[in-house]
Amino acid sequence: MEALILLIALTAVFGVLVLPALRRRRERQEFERAAAQADAATARGGGVSLGKAGDAAGPSAGLVPVDQLDLRLPGPDDALVEALDEVRATGGWRPAGQLLALTDDSELRWQRVQSLAGAAAMELAEWRAAGGDPEKGRPGAGWLRDWRTEEPRDPGGAQVYAQFLVWQAMADPGAAEYRIVLEEARTVCEEAAGLAPDDPVPHIVELAIARGLDYAREEFDAVWRRVTEREPQHMGAHLAALPYLSEKWHGSRKDAEGFAAAAAGSAKPGSLLPALPLFAVYDHLPDLQHSPGMYQGAVVMDAIEAAQFALNNVRDDHPVRPHVHHLLLCFLVRAERYPEAAEQVRAIDGYVGAIPWVDGENPAAEYAAYRAIAIAGR
Repeated sequence: MEALILLIALTAVFGVLVLPALRRRRERQEFERAAAQADAATARGGGVSLGKAGDAAGPSAGLVPVDQLDLRLPGPDDALVEALDEVRATGGWRPAGQLLALTDDSELRWQRVQSLAGAAAMELAEWRAAGGDPEKGRPGAGWLRDWRTEEPRDPGGAQVYAQFLVWQAMADPGAAEYRIVLEEARTVCEEAAGLAPDDPVPHIVELAIARGLDYAREEFDAVWRRVTEREPQHMGAHLAALPYLSEKWHGSRKDAEGFAAAAAGSAKPGSLLPALPLFAVYDHLPDLQHSPGMYQGAVVMDAIEAAQFALNNVRDDHPVRPHVHHLLLCFLVRAERYPEAAEQVRAIDGYVGAIPWVDGENPAAEYAAYRAIAIAGR
């Protein structure tokens, strides 16, 4: 009898713990093997044709090489790339400052602030990785410090610097100076808000600070009100607010999904907000879950369809549109809907500055793996 009970117990343990672990490991290995095979297949001809969704026949220069993928931007912005290249070549901040001063669209302004701050953070990281010796070269992101010093009342410079500080803190949340850096970022946000009272961007930046400094819900709601008083349909603002409400930070799955559903339900025609539930789903995906069945369930399917609806009805040049394409690529590959996934590649190839790739250790490689599978159709 005792032997039978022991056998039943071992069977239960194996079924509950061991089998799922083995399945997740097998799924991960199969995905990595498929990605490698697909990448090799697309590379043999020097690229693949993206003329039709899912068409992997015929060599062309259609795919951007992995080492040329741009980590700074989620999608094309020729004016910003030109400004960033000039800043990097000359070390002067004025091309970036002039571009931001001419950027009136609040969605585009938010995206450009994100990218400029991200570029500065990357330059600083590269400089530190190379030894970080000021005597051997100009410190990384020196142009941003010059911007703040030479034009302290420029709202653009203040916004970029505040976001830069946020990126610095979030890159190492275990650092002793984590809260100090975020407190400085909050001070700069307040200064930026005073310099441009009608601009929602400083308050959007503070939404990320609210996560790191553990704002109470009342404090967070106050920041959110300041955003919505200025731009209630701002997609970038909703993307910035959503993580605070997720169970990984200070909310729950119910909070995040409720926030996303309410935003999608209140969306005006031509808005990207119907795509927000897909981001809420992403924020609550279980670890190491790659089974296609999960991505073919009703909740995920509805979120995918809502995101596709948003893309089909928003203007082609919406600055936040690429963020939706990137996340759709991930979900559609997981759901084995390869022709639709290939459509996302066609829209954003060349750029990887968006989730889910930036959440990984090697954004370019992870994006390239999904891209290869989408194009190869397996």
